[in-house]
Order: sequence, then structure tokens, then C-alpha cells
Amino acid sequence: MGIKSFQGIRKAFKKEFDAPILVSDYMTKKLVTFSPEQSILEVMEQFTKYNISGGPVLNDDGFLVGIISEADCMKQISESRYFNQPILDKSVEKYMTKEVETIPHDISIFDAAGIFDKHNRRRLPVMKDGLLVGQISRKDIVVAALRLSGHNWK
Repeated sequence: MGIKSFQGIRKAFKKEFDAPILVSDYMTKKLVTFSPEQSILEVMEQFTKYNISGGPVLNDDGFLVGIISEADCMKQISESRYFNQPILDKSVEKYMTKEVETIPHDISIFDAAGIFDKHNRRRLPVMKDGLLVGQISRKDIVVAALRLSGHNWK
């Protein structure tokens, strides 16, 4: 009896596109984080020291409870001027954004770009199994797109 459908030895399949495209490939993993009890003045000093414009706020257990940005600090600066007082030691908790939009670590940068476009955010905390694992910004997405253009786009 003969072999009816023998195709012979197959060549190994070569991937044409091998570039990383997940958020976890481009996110910032070493973050400057803040606590709800920190003063706004401390936060502003950290912003200038590390040349950042915002960061996640974590509670004592390490869970994400908010995000603080330069825009949030502007509220405090504005209030101090209005009441003719120096910038006080008010806590981050009073000014941080508590309803934080997050993004999963395993979605593509293309889906992340859509989320940025839809929600008009500058940065999004990246979560894995309910824990903060990084942060991705609009700039990170642009950098990723530039890297990918060398692989696939023409």
C-alpha cells in the first residue's frame, strides 16, 4: 500500500515580522511613585529632580490608589495665590486623581494608542494581575511606532 498524501520535508516557517509590539515591551518599569501622605511640595521637587510630569500614587500595601500630575499641582499653586499663602504642606491625597484609568500589560501598542486617543491621557499605569508593573506614556507609543516602522511599515 502506498502513501497517499506525503508532502515531504517542510521548511521551517520564517516569521516576516519579529518586532515586539506589546505595552510591556515599551513601558517604563522603574517608576518614581508617591504616597497619599506626601506633601505636594515634595512631589513638585521630585518632578523637577527626575524630570517627570506625573506618577502613580501607591498606598502602604503597594496598591495603586491614584495618580498625581503637574496639572494637579497647578491646582495647589493656584489656590495658594488666591488665598495669598505660600505653597502649603497639603497632602497628595487631596489633589491626586483617584479614578485612574489603567491599561493591561499584554495589549499591543496599537490598542494602547487607541486608548490614549479616546481618553486623552498623557500616561497610563500598566497593570498585571491587579498590581502596578509599569507606566506607559504617549511618547513611549511614538517611540515604539518608530522602532516598528523599520520592521514592517514602508
